Amino acid sequence: MQNQKTFKLEFVALMASLMSIVALSIDALLPALPNIGTYLKVTNANDNQLLITMIFLGLGFGQLVFGPLSDSFGRKPIVYIGFIVFIIASVICVTTESFEMMIVGRVLQGIGLSSPRSLALSMIRDSYSGDYMAKIVSIVVMFFILVPVIAPTLGQFLITFFDWKSIFYVNLIFGVIIMVWFWLRQPETLAIKNRIKFSSHLFIDGTKEFFKYKEAVAFTFVSGFITGSFMVYLSTSQQIFQEQYNLGHMFPYIFASLAISVGLATFLNSRFVVKFGMWRIAYYAAIAYTIISVLYVLIFFSGNNPSIYVLLSFFALQFFAVGFLFGNLRALAMQPLGHIAGIGAAINGFISTVMAVPIANYIGGFVSTSVLPLFIGFSLFGILSVLVFVFLKKKKVSFNT
Repeated sequence: MQNQKTFKLEFVALMASLMSIVALSIDALLPALPNIGTYLKVTNANDNQLLITMIFLGLGFGQLVFGPLSDSFGRKPIVYIGFIVFIIASVICVTTESFEMMIVGRVLQGIGLSSPRSLALSMIRDSYSGDYMAKIVSIVVMFFILVPVIAPTLGQFLITFFDWKSIFYVNLIFGVIIMVWFWLRQPETLAIKNRIKFSSHLFIDGTKEFFKYKEAVAFTFVSGFITGSFMVYLSTSQQIFQEQYNLGHMFPYIFASLAISVGLATFLNSRFVVKFGMWRIAYYAAIAYTIISVLYVLIFFSGNNPSIYVLLSFFALQFFAVGFLFGNLRALAMQPLGHIAGIGAAINGFISTVMAVPIANYIGGFVSTSVLPLFIGFSLFGILSVLVFVFLKKKKVSFNT
């Protein structure tokens, strides 16, 4: 493990790019959901949300396979395997005329992309530790956030001048470029001496080891709460702005502006996390996240939507808090798992994602005529997150950072 606090721009940019393939596959497709639904003869508009949420299901399950394998065979070969799965899944998505097969393709895309997404975190953990690891994660997330800023606009451009299938082709081209860059420039981060011998008990033993660390388990659950409530926004945002506010033509720009709020917070986190510590920042961010959402619920409990400017203000504040949570929660969960970084990242990602998908699907079903259910979800899972922090604080869990 790299103990020196050295910053390598290319490493950070490459890790962010590996994670960005996921963001591009999700966010660029958002403006095209009605087009795909029409093409595949979807009758219920809420079903279009599955094109977003089900890729997360694949991301969760895929990590369970690729994470443990990377602990035995190294990070790089497993990233290549994941990308091959992604290519096959993309072919399914652009050739099918069945909504059910499209869902299968999206799940497979998630499985394939779970490899670069989770192993990027493993490679960061191989190289850094403590609050400086949280700093690197924050910088990676900051670069990663640039994709949601431009992806919906890119998707809108592609469906305007081509069709929705072109979004999948652009994703593939971007992925190929990143994989070639990764192949040429990124050395293996897991030394042979640190690899775990492959066996049929590899995953079981790794899972037992993971659950020995209560703080890792606790922050994995908090990640699930925050990711789940945020995923509701991802899967319903196009529907909210187009159908509830009649602003479909402005959707890419609204989505981008809110993504900037997350990006600004992750930038500030990268500047302050070493000074103030990832635990403290994440704790206060969870409190802020909860207060903002509860305030919205109290003010607009009637269910009537506020003006677009008020809604965007609440969203911006909410996502500003999220920017301080995502990187720090992952870093807090991974901190004690350096010796099983691959399996640790896999279980962390699996649990948080599998928690998030049903949360998003359930709450998303209520977001038809009002934004209120979205903020009720934010409030509920924000409160649960704060309770976890309070529980850990009372137990005086010590974090070796």
